Amino acid sequence: METLQWIIALLLGAALLAALARRVGAPYPTFLAIGGVCLAFVPHAPTWTLDPHLALTLFVAPVLVDAAYDTSLRDLRDNWLPVGGLVIAAVGTTTIAVALTARYMVPDMSWAVAIALGAIVAPPDAAAATAVVRQVNLPHRILKILEGESLLNDATALLVYRLAIIAATAGSVSASSIAPMFLFVVIGSCLAGHFLARLFMRFADLITDMPTAIICQFSITFGVWIAAEEVGLSGILTIVVYAMTIAQRSSGKMPARMRVPIFAVWETVVFILNAFAFVLIGLQLRPIWERLGDSRWEYLTIALAVLAVTILARFAWVMSYNTVIRARIAKRGFRSRHGMAPPTREGGIVISWAGMRGIVTLAAAFAIPEKLPGGDPFPYRDLILLSAFVVVLGTLVVQGLTLKPLIRWMGLRDDDPVGREVRQARIAAYRAAHDAVEDDGSLNAKLLRKEYAAAVELCEAGSENGEARALPAGPLRLRAVAAARDRIVALRRGGTIGDDAYHILEEELDWAELSASASHPT
Repeated sequence: METLQWIIALLLGAALLAALARRVGAPYPTFLAIGGVCLAFVPHAPTWTLDPHLALTLFVAPVLVDAAYDTSLRDLRDNWLPVGGLVIAAVGTTTIAVALTARYMVPDMSWAVAIALGAIVAPPDAAAATAVVRQVNLPHRILKILEGESLLNDATALLVYRLAIIAATAGSVSASSIAPMFLFVVIGSCLAGHFLARLFMRFADLITDMPTAIICQFSITFGVWIAAEEVGLSGILTIVVYAMTIAQRSSGKMPARMRVPIFAVWETVVFILNAFAFVLIGLQLRPIWERLGDSRWEYLTIALAVLAVTILARFAWVMSYNTVIRARIAKRGFRSRHGMAPPTREGGIVISWAGMRGIVTLAAAFAIPEKLPGGDPFPYRDLILLSAFVVVLGTLVVQGLTLKPLIRWMGLRDDDPVGREVRQARIAAYRAAHDAVEDDGSLNAKLLRKEYAAAVELCEAGSENGEARALPAGPLRLRAVAAARDRIVALRRGGTIGDDAYHILEEELDWAELSASASHPT
């Protein structure tokens, strides 16, 4: 009973902190991190522990599926160079810089453990950054770079982390054995993720009950991760490919009455997982602090040094890359893709400062085994856990609370390419809806055609009120909505619109479909 009371209290506290964060315009993970620190000093707080092998599966798998679904492949292709630089070079630079710092300050630490620490703190969490940048008029290109980075850098960092942990537990691993393992993991994970997604989609259409569909989605998400890990693949890379394949190939197939509640459930679960990740690490801080004894201030100094190096390493890579690219554009010019603005020095500074760490860093630190195969404690595990939380807390507080003022001070503006794509897609979608009922001579069909024609005229005139949510309900409207949905799916697959515009239109059509279904249940 006491455990249940604590869970209820912690969930309520997390919800209140998130509401307060939204009130002041800060990312909610910042307030959750502060709450986690405070929890470490609460008298009689529970001493919950989590199986290290469970941490990554429980906390990371659903978060990645949620992020992968919203990731636009078109925008990833348009920004493959900066995203690739952040995913590979920035993660690598941070990992090496932190490993060198750790080795310098703790000479007894092995290279494998130092690299594991670097890989743990290397991947930023875009949930915190996008929570801030979506509140301001930030250029669309910067937002897409940050979102693309957050999805793919986890795979890079955790792959390095996995190899480092294997080396630390095995004693030594040669480069000749790592290379084949690396290729097997990367190629095998991509193929497995794609195959499992195609397999799941063959049976997903058979599930028409919403609660059953939600349970199946979560069960299969965890199942894909666990299966990949069991055969030696990367759970994180497999789940990313799996989720992106489903997101791209199942567009328009799921009925609105299922998609709307399922999205709400996923968003809630991701929030709960973030909350409990900070709660669990907060509950670990006090026993760690007590175990360190006289070494606690030395370890805290090391953790603060890791925090500083983590921030500076990202700045070093991003600004170096930004300078080279701007110099190249000055010589050769810039070819805009889908209305995206060219890179600027101010944009590079914002991307550098948007490297807040979050749930992946916490989960990876949790996942470090407590003991080596021989029974000895894993070396410097407490230091790694402390450093991970200090990096997460420091970046979320220092960068998270200052990112919004920095963006405004830089004067960055967006010329709304998503808005233009939404208007373009609305015109095409409502024309398709109009044509779908063109051959029907009933009164409802005539009313529908007039309403859709009016919606097209509003969109062509540049009005923001071109939605058609109040049209007459009934089978005709369902047929028209289906035609409109097919049209926006085709526009997305052809690269005419990105996922941001697609999801806006998808939500509009979902509500139109639900309205029609309410009058004529199927």
